Amino acid sequence: MINLNGKFALVTGGSRGIGAAIAQALAQNGADVAFTYRNSPDKAQLVIKVIEGLGRRAFSIQADNTDPEAIARAVREAAGHLGGIDILVNSAAIGHNGKIADLDLNEYQALMDTNVRAPVLFARAVIPHLKAGGRIVSIGSGLAERVPFPGLTAYAMTKAALVAFTRGLSRELGPQGITVNIVHPGATDTDANPASGPAAEFQKGMTSLGRFGEPKEIANAVAFLASPAASLITGASVLVDAGALA
Repeated sequence: MINLNGKFALVTGGSRGIGAAIAQALAQNGADVAFTYRNSPDKAQLVIKVIEGLGRRAFSIQADNTDPEAIARAVREAAGHLGGIDILVNSAAIGHNGKIADLDLNEYQALMDTNVRAPVLFARAVIPHLKAGGRIVSIGSGLAERVPFPGLTAYAMTKAALVAFTRGLSRELGPQGITVNIVHPGATDTDANPASGPAAEFQKGMTSLGRFGEPKEIANAVAFLASPAASLITGASVLVDAGALA
């Protein structure tokens, strides 16, 4: 049984998609949740209403993940509002399609800043708040393990970097009783990649189950890893991809 009663969680990119599902799943299992968003205050308010409807506290923080000062401020505000931080979930990310030969340097920098630097900076800022039993979970991608066609190289590279970050940080924080893991979603039904989109049938055909995942299915894996039930799991990459990499 997943029990997060009395835990305080910070979720980056928690106003929509997988991030919103994670924030809600953590609250459903007993945690109070702060989450960041960048450009969708209306959606952030909807997530707050859902969490408060579950009887938990919720707090949203507007923050640009490409801004180191905004990241530090977000962690300070989350810890101050909640009374501490026990769980960090690095969910915020941006995508990129296109070949390396055509890569715009500004797009590349934004991709690296959001998908790689931000999780590192959030972790650095959160670590002083974590005690034994603390959790850091990042959202990766099945593309970190295999790139099945051209045009995904830069994005896949950022998610592969998070795997190395997860493994290394698990070594650093293990002696303190803090675990660090990464969840790799496969094709998941979100606004960015809808199950009814033009590439959906191809993506479904790559899976064992023949379907897209739902954001709540990714969130359930995160909630488990954030809980005491996962106390022996650290440095791990967990695939939640309907068998796409089987």
